[in-house]
Amino acid sequence: MLVLSRKINETILIGDDVKVTLLAVEGDKIKLGIDAPKHIKIFREELLSATININQQALNAPTVTFALSGISGKQHVNNDTRG
Repeated sequence: MLVLSRKINETILIGDDVKVTLLAVEGDKIKLGIDAPKHIKIFREELLSATININQQALNAPTVTFALSGISGKQHVNNDTRG
């Protein structure tokens, strides 16, 4: 991991297209400005991890089957014309 120190309004360049600027320091939090092309996805790691976990839980959840009394998925038609 590369570790850099920045002062307010100083920028870090990532590749040719991404700029990260330190905008403010407020207590134990900082505000970053990220300028990147629209095709580059930017996520907060904790939200992405939570979304992945929720989706995995949904995939592993037991399947719930609903049954309607007296109705089956197939209907039988009697074509017997013998009296």
